[in-house]
Amino acid sequence: MRINQTALSAVAVALVYMATPAIAQTVAAPVVSADVDQNAAIMAFFEEYDAQQLARSPLSKSYRGIKDSDYGKWDDGSDAAEARNYDAERSALKEMKARFDPAKLSSENQLSYRLFEKRAARSEGAYKYNDYGYVFDQMNGAQSQIPAFLINIHRIDNKSDARAYVNRLYGIGPAMTEAVGQAKTRAAKGIMPPKWVYPYVIADSRNVITGAPFSDGRDAPLYEDFKSKVAKLAISQTEKDLLIADAAQALNASVKPAYEALIAEMTAQEKVAGTDDGIWRFPDGAGYYAERLANYTTTNMTPDQIHELGLAQVARIHKEMQAVQKKMGVKGDLQAFFNYMRTEPKFYAPETEEGRALYLSETQKAQDAVTPLLPQWFGTLPKAPLVVKPVEAFREKSAGKAFYQRPAPDGSRPGTYYANLYKMADMPLTEVEALFYHEGVPGHHLQLAIQTELKDVPAFRKFGGVTAYSEGWGLYSEKLAKDMGLYTDPARDFGRLQLELHRAIRLVVDSGLHHKRWTREQAIKYVEDNSADATGGIVKAIERYIIYPGQATAYMVGRLKISELRDKAQKALGKKFEVRGFHDTILKSGPVPLDVLEEQVDSWIASRK
Repeated sequence: MRINQTALSAVAVALVYMATPAIAQTVAAPVVSADVDQNAAIMAFFEEYDAQQLARSPLSKSYRGIKDSDYGKWDDGSDAAEARNYDAERSALKEMKARFDPAKLSSENQLSYRLFEKRAARSEGAYKYNDYGYVFDQMNGAQSQIPAFLINIHRIDNKSDARAYVNRLYGIGPAMTEAVGQAKTRAAKGIMPPKWVYPYVIADSRNVITGAPFSDGRDAPLYEDFKSKVAKLAISQTEKDLLIADAAQALNASVKPAYEALIAEMTAQEKVAGTDDGIWRFPDGAGYYAERLANYTTTNMTPDQIHELGLAQVARIHKEMQAVQKKMGVKGDLQAFFNYMRTEPKFYAPETEEGRALYLSETQKAQDAVTPLLPQWFGTLPKAPLVVKPVEAFREKSAGKAFYQRPAPDGSRPGTYYANLYKMADMPLTEVEALFYHEGVPGHHLQLAIQTELKDVPAFRKFGGVTAYSEGWGLYSEKLAKDMGLYTDPARDFGRLQLELHRAIRLVVDSGLHHKRWTREQAIKYVEDNSADATGGIVKAIERYIIYPGQATAYMVGRLKISELRDKAQKALGKKFEVRGFHDTILKSGPVPLDVLEEQVDSWIASRK
């Protein structure tokens, strides 16, 4: 099962925005005559487009907090459904162009028109390589996305919601069967992840079906989640017991055999999987990588240009780190400084429950420090609250170090920052502030909550994403916090630079792996030689870039563009420059490609002059 990407965008903001729409048919609406207000008509067109997309995606409804007759269902993840959805989007694009004249639209609707066009163009490029993505890997796939969805998104506010949860448990069997079938088909074509991926998938799968009601021991993750949610309902104990018994039956009858079949297939594939890592090994791998770079960065940069940009940024950040080294009084060359920062015990929380609590406490301090400063830097602030949680145990071994999940638009779910506390040696305390400022505020929570709360813009702008924009903003936010007077400890400022270096290195190793045919070991060695990343964190990061070709390059490309635009605005406006207005200009359009972002800022500069 491949969970619909529109739905997925709420879960993995630090990771991927494919933005492949899922609408049922050509948008049906009467032809607009010349005397009809085209602005009202195009808003209705986009509203109908969204309604049809939601009709095809029960998961998207759940992410938005919508409960209806689809609340117990999964999306259709079949290849045939994806083909229908793709054809429907092409028809909708054709209809929009035939019906609406951009010259007759307001500036906001002109922007929506252009963004819909650009979104469709990226979708068209991606669809050409639709079979090249991995169905299961250590960061994606039904084995982890299904339980994460049920635990984090499926609310149980009443008995009906609990029944819908049980229905979804029964639906896991068919959904997983579909996904396993796709994985088999792709494997037959040579589209398989490298051999080292499979133990992660198998381990995560076993975690889901370990424990009660499958065997003795503590409750398995989904059983524990269901029982916890049902326990809070205002119904009799007898009704609760019946619901829990039904869930146990569904888990044993549907979930267990589905996961056992997945484990069997992954075990079989692991035996024949190759050890090459880059997508250069695929038929037209070069074309696929070029498409991925264009999709994620929204530029026409070549792999070689990406690589050279990375090398230049690594050199620039190394110089800034040497200045911090001098402040800290650490002797030796930069390599000696890296080794000191990587191995000094005081920079790590202990590998205990107390250590994990310490990390969360330090995160809370970062939130407390930045929150009162926000009104000085932003004219618009989100209404949705932000909570901090550790990554759930069943997926923490394979998940990334930190990520964010946006709030529900109806206020029923807060924005959530997840910190991965599986191994404290991979989460240095020097980075705790910068990670929070990226994923929380002023980073993704501020950006995505504002986006979700936008008024009078189409849903595809409120709930979609552009990676270079979103992750560029997250990385920009890490530096913005320094402008705000934070990182008073030089070691924490080093942590900020280390995370920025981490993103510069991505440009080098991503293009190295997928274009220059580097091995996983070569990429790991480059990071070890050029940063203070913890060894375990390095391995996880490289493994992420291998299964997400191109995605990691968008962070630095987007960040450099936002910083460039701020410098441009300050130079053009002088004393008239107002940082709150600049940030509102960036955020209140929602996610846009970088060329459109520059046009938005240019218009703001002109209006201020």
